[in-house]
Amino acid sequence: MSHKDVLTAAGLSESELTGGTLSVHSPIDGAEVARVQETDPADMPVIIARAQDAFRAWRKVPAPRRGELVRLLGEELRASKHELGAVVTLEAGKIVSEGLGEVQEMIDICDFAVGQSRQLYGLTIASERPGHHMRETWHPIGPCGIITAFNFPVAVWSWNTALALICGDPVIWKPSEKTPLTAMATMKVMERALKRFGDDAPDGLAQLVIGGAEIGEALVASEDVPILSATGSTRMGSVVGPKVMERWGRPILELGGNNAMIVAPSADLDMAVRAIVFSAVGTAGQRCTSLRRVIAHNSIKDDLVTKLTKAYQSLPVGDPRKDGTLVGPLIDAQSRERMQAALETARGDGAIVHGGEAVTSDVPDGGAYVAPAVVEMPSQTEIVRTETFAPILYVMGYDAMDEAIAMQNDVPQGLSSCIFTLNMREAETFLSDVGSDCGIANVNIGPSGAEIGGAFGGEKETGGGRESGSDAWKGYMRRQTNTVNYSDELPLAQGVKFDI
Repeated sequence: MSHKDVLTAAGLSESELTGGTLSVHSPIDGAEVARVQETDPADMPVIIARAQDAFRAWRKVPAPRRGELVRLLGEELRASKHELGAVVTLEAGKIVSEGLGEVQEMIDICDFAVGQSRQLYGLTIASERPGHHMRETWHPIGPCGIITAFNFPVAVWSWNTALALICGDPVIWKPSEKTPLTAMATMKVMERALKRFGDDAPDGLAQLVIGGAEIGEALVASEDVPILSATGSTRMGSVVGPKVMERWGRPILELGGNNAMIVAPSADLDMAVRAIVFSAVGTAGQRCTSLRRVIAHNSIKDDLVTKLTKAYQSLPVGDPRKDGTLVGPLIDAQSRERMQAALETARGDGAIVHGGEAVTSDVPDGGAYVAPAVVEMPSQTEIVRTETFAPILYVMGYDAMDEAIAMQNDVPQGLSSCIFTLNMREAETFLSDVGSDCGIANVNIGPSGAEIGGAFGGEKETGGGRESGSDAWKGYMRRQTNTVNYSDELPLAQGVKFDI
């Protein structure tokens, strides 16, 4: 299918794809595929006010009924999976299975949230005062702004939206300027779900705004957007987080990752290699959970590097739409330049670089294609401690497990981590309070490809936010503690006496 055919199949019309000021290019071949209309920054107060009006109506709808809308959204996503997945491939450059996998992730979080809509549980708390009981209740908090990145152009919106909606909160979505078409196609799906749901869904419940920093700033600065979920670079988060908190809003930040795998002497090396390759080169290394560092025991490091370089040499790099392709393009030429600059810095630090060169044959003209790189490092230098959003895998050695864990933790980011070992003591130490300092820690599985059942997010410069499963729903609600006196006395807590 041509680029135009893909967009048409997803429900996008010629008028929506032309005549605007934002130029959209496909990383597959660099071709301009659309010029879309941007939201006028002057309209943002009206858009936010519409979300506030929607909130006042939506919070009154019972949570299980709110869950019905999310159930319908999941149904519509199932029906549109292939069409929406194709737009993800076109606009983000993901291989076909990853594009479809991202839409499946949207479906999965809808299924999760539907069940959660009947489980917005509080606590019953024992009171120290006779004739009293205490409880904890949860209430909707208000509109949720969602700022997403290009690498997961639709899944992150769904993580936030499915939970925000069942919690009683409208959403306003600002996608990356690099991937507005996936957002527009997703809103077509949402509109179909809303139409089926009926009049209980107020106008302004799910809105899309398109544009640059000025649009995002309006969401960040508005006191009428109490929740702001932002996915992107640590630099972006260092600006967004304080601004939201200055106005007493609630930031949910999903920022950088510099994820490591410790490979112990007992590890199943063949399984480790398979996990490393997917984690390091999937999405062309452009996942926040991509594997960027391997910390291998010195007794097996050379053997592991040999196996990895052999595996890397066999990886099909090319058009992500073609069967068999495992490594698609980087998002743009600037990303390729940053990768080359990082490799050059690593060489200056004494690295041995395997691969990493630009790929120009048997790939579409105009795309930024690269061979994934395995980089043997003498130590964890500053370039290793810096996240480069590209398929670069730094490999370093260790002698003792405490040394490996210290190296794993000695980076500013704290998103995902893993260890390959058949030694129970090593595995449990890695998962303990003296082990990995990341929000995600795995054993005998890579750091990438998290399921929606667990809360997603990390520590340190990763931002501390949590989205998706577990009890992440609490981030979209306000907690209230209630005390009820059903007696005819008025005893005070802590034995205080105040007789009048």
